[in-house]
Amino acid sequence: MTRSDLVNQLAERFGQLTHRDTEFAVKTILDAMSDALARGHRIEIRGFGSFSINRRPPRVGRNPRSGEQVIIPEKLVPHFKPGKALREAVDARTAPEAESAEPDDAASAASVDKAAA
Repeated sequence: MTRSDLVNQLAERFGQLTHRDTEFAVKTILDAMSDALARGHRIEIRGFGSFSINRRPPRVGRNPRSGEQVIIPEKLVPHFKPGKALREAVDARTAPEAESAEPDDAASAASVDKAAA
């Protein structure tokens, strides 16, 4: 889902808001989240997940063209950790696909056992 998809979906869901108001609301929320992370704060949205900043220490890498060593400086990168409700919702949506794959695996394992015997 892209930002414009989110704006469109929210505008459809909340008919009292204009498309322009919805776009402004989404932009305001994302800007506030970006500013908070830039200041080093942690963001927690219950049922969804949390955003934090992780430190990547400096390291030595290689230039792919020349092969020479390059020092890569320390970085601060955003990190997302999904909440329990989100993990369970995603797992529930993928569970039926995994269950339908299991019988095929069992059938192929049985045919391999027969061939070995």
